[in-house]
Amino acid sequence: MASIRSHSSSYSSTHLATRSHSILGSSSLKRISKEEIRLRFASSFRMDPSLKLKASAGAEVLAESIVIKEENEGKSGNSSDPFNGMKQRFLCFKQDKFLKNLEHFEVLAKSQTPKFMVIACADSRVCPSIVLGFEPGEAFILRNVANLVPPCEKGPSETNAALEFAVNALEVENILVIGHSCCGGIRALMSMEDKADSRSFISNWVIVGKTARENTRAAASTLSFDQQCRHCEKESVNCSLKNLLTYPWIEEKVAKGVLSLHGGYYDFIDCTFEKWTLNYRKDSVKDADHRFLLANREFWS
Repeated sequence: MASIRSHSSSYSSTHLATRSHSILGSSSLKRISKEEIRLRFASSFRMDPSLKLKASAGAEVLAESIVIKEENEGKSGNSSDPFNGMKQRFLCFKQDKFLKNLEHFEVLAKSQTPKFMVIACADSRVCPSIVLGFEPGEAFILRNVANLVPPCEKGPSETNAALEFAVNALEVENILVIGHSCCGGIRALMSMEDKADSRSFISNWVIVGKTARENTRAAASTLSFDQQCRHCEKESVNCSLKNLLTYPWIEEKVAKGVLSLHGGYYDFIDCTFEKWTLNYRKDSVKDADHRFLLANREFWS
């Protein structure tokens, strides 16, 4: 028994020494300083705090753990590749969502019938499908800088092309325009001069919200710049709702009651959501500002 234990111990040490070349390098090929080894271990501690516990068991256990960790990372590819995490999330989606709801996805493969069109900002912190829990097939989503809707007379754009498809082809029943806190596009709008810089794509786009900026300056002139931006984030949503009514085929469906227009505001600082609905009335009033009221306000927190 003693000889067996001795042989096992010898094999383990030899095996560890061989595999540890991946950490310490072969002495015959490369000499690594103590400082480099120390930095290597420090890096491993930062990436995997559990190694600190293994360190208390001795240097051999610690080195073995790091070798195994690096070998596993090598098998799965470059651990720093940002697509590794994406791949795993996709495979989880396929396993947990797609395969478990195969019949639903087979229906979606043939056609889509979303009830909502959502117009939201391109900001990476604002994802309607995550924040509002939309599942595939439930919402036709358009995202642009500052969630703006240009008026019909502005001419063709990606935004009104999406509107035409959603309203006339998909026949969505609701359009929801969502603003959000700390919007860089709105901040750019509030900071710019009256005339857009023709060389800037951003300036030429956010100037669509010029009316919202003017309304904000008139209503919130005594507030700080940050507070004015917050006011404009919500005012721009209302201006986009007004602009939606400049599209004849949208106004017609709203007037018939088969299409509803809604505004929303997502505050990702304290995770709250405001929702309101445009109460449209078509009458003899010529001023578009008096053709609708905001109703059904809700605050979700």
